[in-house]
Amino acid sequence: MKQEYRLFRRGSSGSFFLQDRATGKQTSLKTQDRAEAQRRLHAHNKAHEQPLLNIQIGRAYLAAADPAVGTRTWQTAMEEYAKTKQGETLARWQRAMKDHAFDPVRHRIIVETRAEELLAAVEQGTVSTNVFLRKLHNFCQNMNWLPWPIIPERQWPAVRYGPKRTITFAEHADIVERETNPERRAFYQLLWHLGGSQGMSPVSTPTTSIGVIG
Repeated sequence: MKQEYRLFRRGSSGSFFLQDRATGKQTSLKTQDRAEAQRRLHAHNKAHEQPLLNIQIGRAYLAAADPAVGTRTWQTAMEEYAKTKQGETLARWQRAMKDHAFDPVRHRIIVETRAEELLAAVEQGTVSTNVFLRKLHNFCQNMNWLPWPIIPERQWPAVRYGPKRTITFAEHADIVERETNPERRAFYQLLWHLGGSQGMSPVSTPTTSIGVIG
């Protein structure tokens, strides 16, 4: 296994330093004694190697029970989950999975994914990203593709929907006027009198989707 740190000595001070091979970051060992510096170097490398070794051992055990564990990605899970759906539910799932917020983790191996990667996807995306990623994460757990939750249930960011409002009578009248289907136009007019309203998002124009107010 390649060592994470290397040792070097600065000529001006005579002190020994560690350098992270991956990041280039340098840290003073605060000693000019080579033997002591070598002991500290060894300790830092062992501290780094043990978690990696534990991960490799864990992968070996998982692979014995599930040969695909080392290759199964989130894209695979998306496609497998889609097989459990049909009709409009399937179409809605497929649209949701095209969300670009999923792209950074789409081809990540599921068991190698870190919590911060999923949280970054939620932060980059929308409310829909949060909702559908939760469903995908739970699906992977139920399929035993995850030996433990990547994000514990209580640690998921709260689903916060944007503010909504009902449409005004002028907006309702505009929808009715533009509707060419007489049956649908009559339906909109009926809903207005029964306490229904057409959907309206904070930044959109009135639409013809209907949501009845309870």
